[in-house]
Amino acid sequence: MANIGTFKKTGNDYRGEIVTVMLQKKNVTIVPEDASENENAPTHRVFVGRAEIGAAWTKTSSEGRGYLSVKLDDPSFTAPIFANLFDDEDGKTYNLIWSRARKASGE
Repeated sequence: MANIGTFKKTGNDYRGEIVTVMLQKKNVTIVPEDASENENAPTHRVFVGRAEIGAAWTKTSSEGRGYLSVKLDDPSFTAPIFANLFDDEDGKTYNLIWSRARKASGE
């Protein structure tokens, strides 16, 4: 697992930055989406400035901890990036944690 972003909550929005070897973006905002009747629709959208670079879904861990499941995608990416946004122990900051998808056994 790798911490690829740090955010703070401002009202209903999350504001921060994402940093990887290939992606270094400040002014990243994760904003709530209007409610949808489609249960698979994202609950949040991810922006860098005015450009939308992803979506997020509200989830709950098996321990009852709320988090956002985030999918980042852009034409410049070779593949989408999947990560989870968790609150830190201090409750004031949020970390965007990426982990490589595991291959199914037998591959």
